[in-house]
Amino acid sequence: MSQSPKAPGEPHNPTLNPGDQGRPGTPGVGENLCGDCKGTGRIGNRPCPTCGGTGIVLEEIGGA
Repeated sequence: MSQSPKAPGEPHNPTLNPGDQGRPGTPGVGENLCGDCKGTGRIGNRPCPTCGGTGIVLEEIGGA
C-alpha cells in the first residue's frame, strides 16, 4: 500500500500519549504540563505513563 504524500510542515504521524487529548497542530489543542508528574516526566524513578516521560500533555484549550 502506498501512503499519500504529506503536506509541507505536517507532522509525520506523531505518537500520542495517554494524557493527550489531540494531535499536535490541531486547532484548539495546546501543550500543558502533565498534572501527574508536574512536568518532570517522571514518577519516582520511572517515566510518567500519562505523558510518556515528556512532562507535557496536549490538551484542548478554550471552551464555552
